[in-house]
Amino acid sequence: MSDERDEENGFDAMIPESLLPYESWIEDAYRAVMLRALEHVGREGLPEGHHFYLTYRTDWPGVVMPSRLRAQYPHEITIVLQHQFWDLKVDEDTGTISVGLSFGGVGSILVIPADAVTAFADPHVRLALRFPPPEPAAEEDAAPVAAEPAAQADEAAEAPAEGAPASPQVVSLAAFRKKGSGPG
Repeated sequence: MSDERDEENGFDAMIPESLLPYESWIEDAYRAVMLRALEHVGREGLPEGHHFYLTYRTDWPGVVMPSRLRAQYPHEITIVLQHQFWDLKVDEDTGTISVGLSFGGVGSILVIPADAVTAFADPHVRLALRFPPPEPAAEEDAAPVAAEPAAQADEAAEAPAEGAPASPQVVSLAAFRKKGSGPG
């Protein structure tokens, strides 16, 4: 810390370090905005023009997804919520997001802990949020955990869901990713 002073107005030139966790509070607020948007869309549907990109850690504890997708995306995946998704729900009690999507024509239910999300975007309004995920409590927690035994979780995740669209669209996300935007 320096004792430099701005001669003109008498204020410290250096901003002191805060003993309050403002950065953490701001990140929590941004996550709450994301969850509120997802919850709203789950209830009301997407307003015209809006769509979401949701990037999350596939190796995060509590992520439930088909093993074939986990093998293809062992660390991170970005999903698009636009035309072909169903049963979008936010469970505040468990801190999870669940959604149905088709991958290669196979309906899958994904369960994503909110803490696993690393980015959220709604390009329609140029909103892009980035989240550094908190570190797992212990190294043993870093392995993927499912609420059900692995075989049952894969079957449940890959089961065709009612209302699942017949033909999925594949979109390249590279052109839409923004580096360094959002909190943190």
